[in-house]
Amino acid sequence: MPGESLAVINNWRSAHNYPLHAITMTLRERAKKVDQTRLIAQRIKRLRSIEAKLRRFRQMQLSRMNDIGGCRAVVQTVSHVDTLVSIYERARAKNPRRGHEFVRKYDYIKSPKSDGYRGVHLVYKYRTVSKSQSAWNGLRIEVQIRSRLQHAWATAVETVDAFTGQALKSNIGEECWKQFFALMGSILALKERRPIVPETPTTEVALRKELRALYDQQRMGATLWGMSTAVEHIAEKDKEAKLFLLELDTSQKVLYVRGYDEKRQPQAFARSTELEKAHRDRPEMQVVLVSVGSAKALRRAYPNYYLDLSSFLREVDQAIAT
Repeated sequence: MPGESLAVINNWRSAHNYPLHAITMTLRERAKKVDQTRLIAQRIKRLRSIEAKLRRFRQMQLSRMNDIGGCRAVVQTVSHVDTLVSIYERARAKNPRRGHEFVRKYDYIKSPKSDGYRGVHLVYKYRTVSKSQSAWNGLRIEVQIRSRLQHAWATAVETVDAFTGQALKSNIGEECWKQFFALMGSILALKERRPIVPETPTTEVALRKELRALYDQQRMGATLWGMSTAVEHIAEKDKEAKLFLLELDTSQKVLYVRGYDEKRQPQAFARSTELEKAHRDRPEMQVVLVSVGSAKALRRAYPNYYLDLSSFLREVDQAIAT
């Protein structure tokens, strides 16, 4: 992609920082009412991910991309997900002209994606009557709400993508891996008593049988445990940090973490962009700038950057147990 195009994309990304922060604050307040152990995180979409999406969808425009800025709540159970979503819906029904403009709801729990992904996405356009902040009006931010099990599944997919160079998140990759995650998506859906993934067996017995056969035939256990071995963690300490720049080298299994306080957001964003550009042709390097409440919450929010598949592998072990 030419340098001018990259500059346009990067300027567009940076414009979403303020609206993202504002909408995340609302998510934080509402999730606190639902689950005291909730996990809240936010991120600006990576350059590599934006480029890939623009290539896949030739008619896609940056201004129509819903998830340039995204925030996420991970709550304990699918019932907590339902409750949090209903809070958003009641607030919108009570006064649709107040607050940010609702665009669309994607309910991937009621209707799971064919790859096995489940969760609820709410898309909003930033809206304010303040003249000083009106420049951000209309920018789209995506709110993701997941249960703990749904989060374990989603971050496991990202870990496999990072190691194998596939794009399973975009339903691109080896059939065995696509089938494996679709089956696990259904296993977890049944555990949460929700609709299963399309075109997977409809009974738990049949699901377990097919999953076990695939798992053994493709030696997926050895592969997944190999990915999940300890990563060397190198961190720059900052007690006041709320922003974290994660740089994962999957070939060396080294994770670099740089912390920034909120006042240094411009420097953090600039450094993130610099690293993304430097690693554009190195798929083994994964870079993302995220915001979480504390360094302690970082690993729970982004276990894939720590190569931590432990929660997901526990579910796999239960699923294939005789």
